[in-house]
Amino acid sequence: MAYGHGSESRDMNFVTELGLDSGLTAVVGAGGKKSTLYTVGTELDRAVLTTAVRIPRFDEHVAEIHETTDPVSTLESVREWPVGLVPGFEESRYLGYDLETIEEIAACPIPEAVLVKSDGARNREFKVPGEDEPRIPPAADRVLGVVSTHIVGKPLTEEYVHRPERVSALTGLESGEKVGIEDVATVLSSPNGTQKHVPKTAEYIPILNKVDDDTDRATAREIADRVLERSRADRVALTQLRGAEEPLVELRE
Repeated sequence: MAYGHGSESRDMNFVTELGLDSGLTAVVGAGGKKSTLYTVGTELDRAVLTTAVRIPRFDEHVAEIHETTDPVSTLESVREWPVGLVPGFEESRYLGYDLETIEEIAACPIPEAVLVKSDGARNREFKVPGEDEPRIPPAADRVLGVVSTHIVGKPLTEEYVHRPERVSALTGLESGEKVGIEDVATVLSSPNGTQKHVPKTAEYIPILNKVDDDTDRATAREIADRVLERSRADRVALTQLRGAEEPLVELRE
């Protein structure tokens, strides 16, 4: 069953509808991970934004940012939220914490919710994780698997896809061929794709981002329905994470 705006609409909020207002949420994939973190952070009273991998500076998206090897103690001194926690800075990017430390942050009673970036995509629209990815905390309550709807119709090249050879191996696409709806659904549904390393106890929620118009929405709906048939996901979110008053365009279940 699908819920969305228009004739089939009901009041929805991206953060509360997906349960992002509590617990530990890991974000993986491509085409909106950082936007997801920043969107959720501004919606909550006490959100922590952190990372298990390298991440560009995000100081402008938080009220405070702390480079600390003792993040739990640091939380006791936070005065303004959301807060960014990172272990250090190197070569133009913040470094990521080990998974045990992230789980210690999530176990702390001070923040409402903790959001962690769990892999990288070099600002591309689509990816299949590498051998050592993603870095998801075992105690994660949910994992958001992000892909840009705009990848459909784009060629399988490094301009649009992070590690296109991995997408090729999983989908059978040749280099330079156009990415199709079936290819995106395959990656989102595969245990070697976006579902990789999702803990058995965590909810897996695919996110089809950049649904900017009716054409994108029709494309995203078709992908979502295939993913619901094949994957462990019980719902798929269609989103517009930049510039929209309400990021959740539609929730398909």
